[in-house]
Amino acid sequence: MTGFALGAEQEQWCDRLRTLAAARLRPLADKGEPGRVNRPLLAELGALGLLERVFDAGALELCLLRESLAYGCTEAETALALQGLGAHPVLSAGTAEQRERWLPQVRAGRAVAAFALSEPGAGSDAAALALAAEPDPAAGGGGGGGGGGGAGGWRLTGEKCWISNAPEADFYTVFARTGEGPGAKGVTAFLVPADRPGLSGEPLDMLSPHPIGRLVFDGVPVGPGDLLGEPGRGFAVAMATLNLFRPSVGAFAVGMARAALDATLAHTARRPAFGGVLGDLQAVGHRVAEMATRTEAARLLVYAAAGAYDAGAPDVPRRSAMAKLLATETAQYVVDHAVQLHGAIALQRGHLLEHLYREVRAPRIYEGASEVQRTIIARELYR
Repeated sequence: MTGFALGAEQEQWCDRLRTLAAARLRPLADKGEPGRVNRPLLAELGALGLLERVFDAGALELCLLRESLAYGCTEAETALALQGLGAHPVLSAGTAEQRERWLPQVRAGRAVAAFALSEPGAGSDAAALALAAEPDPAAGGGGGGGGGGGAGGWRLTGEKCWISNAPEADFYTVFARTGEGPGAKGVTAFLVPADRPGLSGEPLDMLSPHPIGRLVFDGVPVGPGDLLGEPGRGFAVAMATLNLFRPSVGAFAVGMARAALDATLAHTARRPAFGGVLGDLQAVGHRVAEMATRTEAARLLVYAAAGAYDAGAPDVPRRSAMAKLLATETAQYVVDHAVQLHGAIALQRGHLLEHLYREVRAPRIYEGASEVQRTIIARELYR
């Protein structure tokens, strides 16, 4: 990428992804059940090599991938992104045994990953999580997370809530309080297979169509072989993952905004109104111009944040927060106005904009609500 313009090869790749999403992934998504993990869709993402790209790509390529898939099939985009979010801590902080056991299955779409950070009392304030990891020499885990160990184990007690892919995931990246220090300093990351004794869950009926659930930990055993990184360093694992994925959440939002904008352009260019078409009305044209300008600004900020991440820039937290904030708020604005300009037809079940209207709300909350992003930005500016 030169400046803020994509190269010809990148543009062609994005075009192919949009076509692929519509032709190969959309039909599988339509066959899935809302609120449930769509394993055939995941398997196809694996067969196409797209899940492989999540782990091998830089931040900019990840953004282009998510934006392009979101344009043609939001379900495919979300399934792919959740695999990356849940398994990236294994890639970055896991042992060789953990990576060997789980990552090939995740890349192939055969194992479902989940990122278990949020709790009923710790959503925006992730450092306030209360899931307890109590020391228990007898809790050695099992073979599922990388071998486990007899000595120096823990038992997890508490719950996680609003966890994407729960309770159907095959393993969870879980953040629990081991108490090495106050706040973020006492959090440890674990890889917890779904078949561990004491782990249960239930699906939650949410506005977003992708699977979200609650997890209950009733003395779930974990051992040294289940650690992701070092004890007391789990918050750093979580933040490193979020700094990578926050700009790409913005890319997801940009993909939805571009789809809504294109649908609006097509609709207003042909919809008869007052002796002409809707697009002839100045009020409509000005609104579409505003939608397009905001979408382009968000897209450029997302690309800039991703480029900064790939370059190892020191201001990645600020840039990532800015990208997610602007892009998700912009997508909400664009989709809402697209619905308004379409009128009642956009409220019908099955219409693209009805679908996007349900999809677009959640990204302003997950992986750090807009208010959290503003707090991060302000903190970094005053640092």
